[in-house]
Amino acid sequence: MKTSKYLDELREKTDAELEKALVDTKKELFNLRFQNATNQLDNTARIKDVRKNIARIQTIITEKARVK
Repeated sequence: MKTSKYLDELREKTDAELEKALVDTKKELFNLRFQNATNQLDNTARIKDVRKNIARIQTIITEKARVK
C-alpha cells in the first residue's frame, strides 16, 4: 500500500509543487541513467521505480487539469 500513500501525498500538492516534483524526479532519472552507464549503479530496479513515479506525477497533473 506504499503506492496509494504516495498517490495521496501527490494529490494534496499544489500545481507548482507537482511541477517541481516532476523536474526533481526527471533529474534523478537522468542521474540514475548516468550512473548505470558508468557502471556505478548498484540497484538498477530504481530506474524502473523512478520512471513509474514520473508517470504517476504526470497523471495527477492531468487529472487536476481536467477538473479545472
